[in-house]
Amino acid sequence: MNACLPCGCPHDGGTCPQCGYAPESIHGFPAYAPILAGEAPGYDPAHYVELSTLEAGNFWFKARNALILDAIDDYVPARGDFLEIGCGTGFVLGAIAREYPGMRCQGSEIFVEGLEIAARRLPQAGFMQMDARHIPFVDHFDAIGAFDVLEHVTEDEEVLQQVRSALRADGRILLTVPQHPWLWSVQDEYAHHVRRYQPRELEDKLRRNGFRVIFSTSFVALLLPALAASRLVKGNKAREQDPFREFRLPGWLNRTLGGIMAVERFLIRMGVRFPIGGTRLIVAEKIPA
Repeated sequence: MNACLPCGCPHDGGTCPQCGYAPESIHGFPAYAPILAGEAPGYDPAHYVELSTLEAGNFWFKARNALILDAIDDYVPARGDFLEIGCGTGFVLGAIAREYPGMRCQGSEIFVEGLEIAARRLPQAGFMQMDARHIPFVDHFDAIGAFDVLEHVTEDEEVLQQVRSALRADGRILLTVPQHPWLWSVQDEYAHHVRRYQPRELEDKLRRNGFRVIFSTSFVALLLPALAASRLVKGNKAREQDPFREFRLPGWLNRTLGGIMAVERFLIRMGVRFPIGGTRLIVAEKIPA
């Protein structure tokens, strides 16, 4: 069910019957935070076009998608309404929609530039411009995902509170975030990150905000020494401001790293939970009030 942002009235969508509020439309998308649609802290909208050309071939994006789909398989029993917050170019949401064609997928993004690319990639899904700190739904979604999004938001616990409200009873949240502050480098600055998480930090925040953690593991664990060397040696000496420098790899190296990530995925499927790694994947369940 929709929840009116100005007055909080629950309704079925469109114009609020209580106060008359209706979202603006920007480039055909409902815009719930129009003042932020073209410019907001946390990301450069010009990056979307370049990112959309890199995702499909890069080992890290492919490995992350595979792990997210595994997590949905194992920990999201209700596959009705799904929202991806910060859907970017739609690369993750497209994989979810292909794997679960019966799932009603929606994507939100603060920048309209990202929505336009995502909508071309996934015309059957619904898209909206939205600030994740103010989600215009209540008790609506079976699952909500935010994949490498929270590290861009100073008020990450506000986002978790909003997600909890938008989920149905026993709904699930799926998250990926970069971790280990000691890995901080110029790449994080170019990406407009506000933090890299401590290994248990996000779990603690989820518990404080009404969730029960049901799955948590690091990934990019087997490659952590190589990641650390790249970040701490090359990354901080880089002079070119290229946020995607890490993703531009020779084909042989990309295939090799992809093979190592496939081994890591197999180990996670077998029950291994890596305590450290470049990224953390968490699934948590909403605890009813």
